[in-house]
Amino acid sequence: MLSEPALVIVDAANVVGSVPDGWWRDRRGAAERLRDALVPFAADGLDGFPGPVELVLVVEGAARGVESRPGVGVEAAPGSGDDRIVELVADAVSRPAARTCVVVTADRELRLRVEAYGARCVGPRTVRPVPPSRTE
Repeated sequence: MLSEPALVIVDAANVVGSVPDGWWRDRRGAAERLRDALVPFAADGLDGFPGPVELVLVVEGAARGVESRPGVGVEAAPGSGDDRIVELVADAVSRPAARTCVVVTADRELRLRVEAYGARCVGPRTVRPVPPSRTE
């Protein structure tokens, strides 16, 4: 029996906020750009987690309304994005055939919460490298 692909859950607010590129002027647009940048990871996987993987981008607040696209599912958190991420991890690991879960975030508290369920965590630079600084 084939196991399910790893579930990679991306904390949109944390990953978007990891690069000061003006995201605060258009939170929804920033989340959409992140979603689009994640598409190749669905097939290729992440370091240490070969593809394909199931990618879920969790959005909250002003980013609600961002739609899924092939390769990246989008979950709009009704409240806290962190709480929704913990729920998704808890659900995935409670199945009879528990799946590998990876959470992309730099949020220390969230990391502790999901690691308690057995999820692995990687930082935002795994999916969003810091662009070179520009001199203007």
